[in-house]
Amino acid sequence: MSTPGYVRPTVEVPAAYRLPGIASAPANGPSLDALAPWWQGFGDAQLDALVDEALRANHDLGIAVARVDEFAARVTAARSAALPQLGYGVSSGRQRAPGIGASGTHAVGLFASWELDLWGRLRSEQDAARAELMASEQARRGVALSVVASVVAGYITLLDLDRRLEIANATVAGRRESVALFQLRLDGGALSEFEMLQVSAEYESAVAAVPELQQALAEQENALSVLVGRTPGPIARGGTLQTLRPPVPPAGLPSDLLARRPDILQSEQQLVAAHARIQVARALYFPSLSLTGQGGRASASLDDLFSGPSRTWSFVGQLLGPIFAGGAIDAANTQAQARNAQAVLDYQRTIQNAFRDVDDALAAIQSKTDLVASLERRVDALRRAVALAGERYDNGYADYLEVLDTERGLFSAELALSSARGDRYRASVALYQALGGDGGNREMASRSSVSVPPR
Repeated sequence: MSTPGYVRPTVEVPAAYRLPGIASAPANGPSLDALAPWWQGFGDAQLDALVDEALRANHDLGIAVARVDEFAARVTAARSAALPQLGYGVSSGRQRAPGIGASGTHAVGLFASWELDLWGRLRSEQDAARAELMASEQARRGVALSVVASVVAGYITLLDLDRRLEIANATVAGRRESVALFQLRLDGGALSEFEMLQVSAEYESAVAAVPELQQALAEQENALSVLVGRTPGPIARGGTLQTLRPPVPPAGLPSDLLARRPDILQSEQQLVAAHARIQVARALYFPSLSLTGQGGRASASLDDLFSGPSRTWSFVGQLLGPIFAGGAIDAANTQAQARNAQAVLDYQRTIQNAFRDVDDALAAIQSKTDLVASLERRVDALRRAVALAGERYDNGYADYLEVLDTERGLFSAELALSSARGDRYRASVALYQALGGDGGNREMASRSSVSVPPR
């Protein structure tokens, strides 16, 4: 929606994204609108269920929906100010004055008033209220998108921690076997105490990693539980980090962000509202015209209230305009202009940050993809090196320190690989969030049935 005289500020929009990863035309890939809810691209049914649960029960999202209802009521209130107002009144009293005696007065009547919107002040108030309603709806969409992205990223982190704990437990189990074997060799005199201490120290190093990962897992499950609206507790998994599928990046142009990102649309509606407030402030310079009328019955006796000559009526037209306001009207206009200037700058800043978010996400996807490939090669090489180092030690060509160094490097590389895979998936989440996603709008349709009142 827009208000009379509003023109969208000119913002420089690049023809294409700076980094590869998003096709420039829908013909080269599915557009965001053509995709199913983007989180389903990971291929995990439990993740889909968590997102659905969060969209139904997340408290931040519930607050955002209630805020939309609040602004819808404000639109109704602004609209009612431009309509005739009708009311009624009933009064009854008795009084006594010196020399007059006691007397009573009884009255009943209807009254009506209507302010004519000669200068568009009330219409501009309605336009501002509608724009603020639309801004609150976009804010709701932004919260929904943030909740979905947080749930997906949190679930990926959970699977990442699962994998790292699995690696740590496997390493602990392998080193426990080595400790037992070396203890037998030490008891038989085939091994020095120094070598035994080295093996024991490496075993305890792996054991020490387990409690930290278990704590991180519990904290992540608790955080994810609260995010979906539950009491903190365990979270079921639908697969592992290795079974996740990276979603296909959608196609689109940078200009699509202007019509999709909730924060951009919210910022523009706030700008529309600020522009309408300028029109409201300008109208303060001009007089207001209101019509007031009332009719009813009045009588000194309650018995004669609805009979005899008890009818009363009045009609008043009132024109009120400012002559001297001590600079208050000028100040109101200056404030409105300043708020509009702030809204323009905020709109431009929001768009620039949106393009930065997309480029940052694309850069992260590219770098993490390369990192994962490099770490996979490193892990493969270290696994082979561990086997060769063991053979060299068994055949007397190397001491056990070489084996320990190689195993230590493999443990570190496997943990780094799991973390890099999680980062790669989280970068995909950041990309969809930066592009505006659909924020669960299809699932959210039933939670907010607010419609904008007609003009």
